[in-house]
Amino acid sequence: MHPEIARELTAQRGREMQARARQAALARAAGRIRRAMRHSADRADKLVIPAIPDYVDGSFRTSPAAENAASEPGRQTASHRTA
Repeated sequence: MHPEIARELTAQRGREMQARARQAALARAAGRIRRAMRHSADRADKLVIPAIPDYVDGSFRTSPAAENAASEPGRQTASHRTA
């Protein structure tokens, strides 16, 4: 066999083996991900997402009624009234 043909056949086999190895690694990773998703499904109910501030300074958006009450100093809300 001509050396160039032998070299090309060897290179082709090497590329095919690398492609198979990549596919096998991808299949193993997919299996791990599926198992992790299956095992974390029961933990999803326990996931607590912290509140994300609406503004850069870390404050949260308030309802329009609360904003109006805060802007009028003479008016007090029911929680601030004294007996």
